[in-house]
Amino acid sequence: MAGTTMVAAPKSTGGVVGGWRAAALRVEACWRWYRRSWRTTLQASLLQPLLFLGAMGLCFGSQVQPGPTTDGYPYVQYIAPALLVSTVLTTAVAEAGRPVLSSFQWQRDFIAVTATPVTPGQLFAGQLLWIVLRLLIGAVIFLLIGIFLGGWANAMAALAVPVAVLTGAACAAPVAAVAATIRGDGHGLVAINRFVVLPMTLFAGTFFPISALPLAVQPLAWISPLWHGIELARGVTLGGLSVPSAILHIAYLVALLTVGSVVGRRQFHRRLVV
Repeated sequence: MAGTTMVAAPKSTGGVVGGWRAAALRVEACWRWYRRSWRTTLQASLLQPLLFLGAMGLCFGSQVQPGPTTDGYPYVQYIAPALLVSTVLTTAVAEAGRPVLSSFQWQRDFIAVTATPVTPGQLFAGQLLWIVLRLLIGAVIFLLIGIFLGGWANAMAALAVPVAVLTGAACAAPVAAVAATIRGDGHGLVAINRFVVLPMTLFAGTFFPISALPLAVQPLAWISPLWHGIELARGVTLGGLSVPSAILHIAYLVALLTVGSVVGRRQFHRRLVV
């Protein structure tokens, strides 16, 4: 994250309060950098929903008649929740990948931060909190653009925002953990986007139900965090989501976030201390 302001050392890092305060200082440092470059980021956040919903939802979607495949809704309303989750997930992987690697290897501000009383675990928590804040901003923008383009069936669409943020955070934590292990030019991060994120976007139910896939391929969609996020987002916006299904989807995403956070904290410690 080029130009990120270095976080200052907290007066007290003992206990839970000190830990959260140290993490908040990292968020503040990232926010100060963001205030100088928010216009460029905002342009991308505006263009993505306009292009995706406009091209796939309105242009291509005009050729798709509402029916069982789209749960009886216009195609733009069928894919809007999925595109919201997919866009936020893609942003999460991008924010947790190259910027984290850069802060370790090239910019090296993580090394400077942990020279203060801030621990690697607190630094990881602050970085993840910042990514969540970025995802929230992008998700709200997508929601507003979707309203303008007629992508939402009802006011329950607002619930798709926390679903998308949870899905993005569940992917950001393990990607940040992977980024902490990379010491080369980051080709591994390119592979994640090419061989994990892109296939998830295409085959996790974003544009069509996974029931249209061959039976042998469907289990690959079931283990995808994007599929769980899409099912949740569609369920809260279009209806038809049972309580057991909602609990299962949320539990999967929370478990992935928890495991990613534990591994991420460990990898940050190994990279910065050991």
